[in-house]
Amino acid sequence: MIIGVAKEIKDHETRVGLVPSGVAELCEHGHRVLVETNAGAGSTISDAEYLAAGAEIVEKAAEVWAKADLVVKVKEPQPSEYEYCRPGLILFTYLHLAPLPELTGWLLESRVNAVAYETIREEDGSLPLLTPMSEVAGRMSVQVGAQYLEAPKGGRGILLGGIPGVAPANVVILGGGVVGHNAAKIASGLGADVTIIDKNLNRLREIDDIFNGHVMTLASNVWTIGEAVRNADLVVGAVLVPGAAAPRLVRREMISRMKKGAVVVDVAIDQGGCFETSRPTTHSEPTYYVDDVLHYCVSNMPAAVPHTSTLGLTNATFPYLLTIAGKGLERACEESNAIREGVNTYDGALVYPAVAESQGREWKELMAVM
Repeated sequence: MIIGVAKEIKDHETRVGLVPSGVAELCEHGHRVLVETNAGAGSTISDAEYLAAGAEIVEKAAEVWAKADLVVKVKEPQPSEYEYCRPGLILFTYLHLAPLPELTGWLLESRVNAVAYETIREEDGSLPLLTPMSEVAGRMSVQVGAQYLEAPKGGRGILLGGIPGVAPANVVILGGGVVGHNAAKIASGLGADVTIIDKNLNRLREIDDIFNGHVMTLASNVWTIGEAVRNADLVVGAVLVPGAAAPRLVRREMISRMKKGAVVVDVAIDQGGCFETSRPTTHSEPTYYVDDVLHYCVSNMPAAVPHTSTLGLTNATFPYLLTIAGKGLERACEESNAIREGVNTYDGALVYPAVAESQGREWKELMAVM
């Protein structure tokens, strides 16, 4: 199979979908790898390193997309890349289609076989390709929040951990999954008062044990969320419904009751966001205000630390990439429930029900159309 590695063009997206060690392994298995020139530059990986691993360096993105049987990326295709989509092409990347009906329509019309990192699910229910970037985003959310709480950045002027005699910041985290756990780890480590809100009581018991009672846990409901947000200095949105649009847990009126200069960081923005006031932002223009509350809603947060993120991501994605390349998508889906769960569109059909529900589209069972 010919595997193409395209340079990311989303705003400040500096990660890359494949590293030289992966190239070498693919070549060992008889595959051909095309890498767009400077695709790895943002992650401090040179063309020379890809060449040494056995890749061919291609000057133009169009050539990568045209020649490859499978294109591996990090983020969803941008509008200028839609023209490269074609029937039978396998696209392996983060897609987060639920809030992107235009892209979904284009993938269907172009008959692209799109496999989404974020919906690959193992038998134990884990999301192995979402986990490493959730770890990064969760830890970053508190770093970012701490920065924007500083007065020169537009925040309340609060030191996250406080000092003796002065109370620390009040950090509220919506969701106790991978993002929420990692956010709590950093926030509590810096000395903040931390509260995690989740609807899963068993998960709250686990978090209580993990943090030995140093993180407060609350059962999720409208009243609890409203009161917690009202008293918060920093709120992290860490809610995930795999493949589907995130629930809007924080309503506009809740935002209006928050402290002036408080900060919200919506990590769920890839799936539409869990604040009613959220809209996607970029690393170039990361923030905006609603009712004097600073919003940070960058949809590719981990791109700010590309060296860490690229290695963490490709460690997780590569075994699945090697399987798809070696067996072809159809056989890989027959033999792997996890990869089958990852397929969102196939030969013009939408085959992931959560995306269909979010967009009001019809869907079909993958194995019925494959």
